[in-house]
Amino acid sequence: MPDNKSLKPTESELEILQVLWEKGNATVREVHENLLTFKDVGYTTTLKLMQIMNEKGLVKRNDSFRTHIYKAAVNKEVTQKYMLHKFVSNLFGGSSSQLVMQALGDGKVTEQELDEIQLMIDQLKKKD
Repeated sequence: MPDNKSLKPTESELEILQVLWEKGNATVREVHENLLTFKDVGYTTTLKLMQIMNEKGLVKRNDSFRTHIYKAAVNKEVTQKYMLHKFVSNLFGGSSSQLVMQALGDGKVTEQELDEIQLMIDQLKKKD
């Protein structure tokens, strides 16, 4: 498992990780084609980023074939948890409630989402 430093992927690295988390294994071309659906990026840029990510330990590369196959080397949930903790600490002074209030304050929450949130709150109360 990479150290905490490598769990701070850049925005572009996160986009690549999202593709790999979804697909499991992918070539640079497959990742690149997926990225092109929502951003303008060159193939060589994608390749270089994935090479750097391999060096950082964010992805693993299987080079036993002519076409290299990449997969995420970091767990999606662990990465999300770490980045969310850093985000809450840095932007909301460590207050989860301030984060939730900000997220819910825009009024774009569906009834289903509110029900799911309430269920989670109820479950958390039962743990105490």
